[in-house]
Amino acid sequence: MFFQRLADLRIDSDKTQQEIADLLDCKREVYRRYEKGIHEIPVWAVIKLAQFYNTSTDYILGLTDNIKPYK
Repeated sequence: MFFQRLADLRIDSDKTQQEIADLLDCKREVYRRYEKGIHEIPVWAVIKLAQFYNTSTDYILGLTDNIKPYK
């Protein structure tokens, strides 16, 4: 499930939910709900996170298991 990938990417980058929430300019609770799958994450946020983590939106969304971004 791609929600788990949000948490995995954050943890692997040694970031807190608050740091990622600040990056997305939202409250920590809002970001926590994205990670838990309570709320759908907006497309603009997926794009911003893909750029931040240097991966593809497809990886975050679970459409590929290749973590490397497309060329």
